[in-house]
Amino acid sequence: MIIDRYISYIRDIRRYSPRTVQLYGEVVRRYAKVAFGTDDVSDSQLLESLNPSEIRSYEVRLLDEEGMVPKTVRLHLSALSGFCRFLVKEGLLESNPVRLVPKPKVEKRLPHFFRKDALDTYLKNTELYSSQEYLDGFLQGPHSENGKKFYDERLARLIISMLYSTGLRRSELISLDVKDVDFGRKVVKVVGKGNKMREIPMIVSLSEEILLYLKAVEALTGGERSLKSPLLVTYSGRRLYPAYVDRTVKRELGDVEGITGRRSPHVLRHSLATELMNEEADLNSIKELLGHSSLATTQVYTHSSFARLKNIYERAHPRAKNGGKNGD
Repeated sequence: MIIDRYISYIRDIRRYSPRTVQLYGEVVRRYAKVAFGTDDVSDSQLLESLNPSEIRSYEVRLLDEEGMVPKTVRLHLSALSGFCRFLVKEGLLESNPVRLVPKPKVEKRLPHFFRKDALDTYLKNTELYSSQEYLDGFLQGPHSENGKKFYDERLARLIISMLYSTGLRRSELISLDVKDVDFGRKVVKVVGKGNKMREIPMIVSLSEEILLYLKAVEALTGGERSLKSPLLVTYSGRRLYPAYVDRTVKRELGDVEGITGRRSPHVLRHSLATELMNEEADLNSIKELLGHSSLATTQVYTHSSFARLKNIYERAHPRAKNGGKNGD
């Protein structure tokens, strides 16, 4: 079926993440089932249904009958749009009908981020876990009960440190192999969305922390590692997975003073971008670092600079000091 061809295309050619492939496949199959009331839909029927009127009806159903929030509905439309672009590329549609369907408005929310001083507190409090001293303790019994505790604490610290220092997406962090870290040049090579390659600079302390961590992994696995081995692994030697990273971030930042709200890998990414913006890094540089495809995506972080500017204005402007009144 044409849906299966599309899934193969985004998985094998476009190299979308497994989660994105799963999500897009579910959306397209759901659309076909809603449009015809059955899973047994032929390619010709599906192609015929892909017109603005049918897609608009599907959108209304998601909003009104199924009670989906606008953000989720926009995600469905985006997935359908990707499918239609594929069909246009294959010569099966003349144009993308989703482009003619108005999308529901989504209330824009500023990205949540953690304050620099709060993250600095966490990194200071866990500095021991990234030290040679801690590694020496682990090497005395890597397969003991204390060894597991030592390893888990070291790995947790490195997860937070890497996410915050590099701005990696969770999926990018998980997919890193040993070969992707160039210790000589001090860069991390990342394959991001759309199979796009970029290089992210590493600060010296992060480079040293990764090197010490790799020594712990070698002790744990008996030294059987290659450049194609996963960079970060669980105590059992398994490549990290999304739920592991999510749980680690929530646990590690749960009791840190000054850190409130949602605790997730993506908020650490927001935190780095916000900090860079506050330090007056230019938007294009931040865009390249984060792997954004559009500068418009990066511009959301200007909110922090505006807030900072407003605080400076209110402290320094002579009229702002007295509430806008004339005179002293």
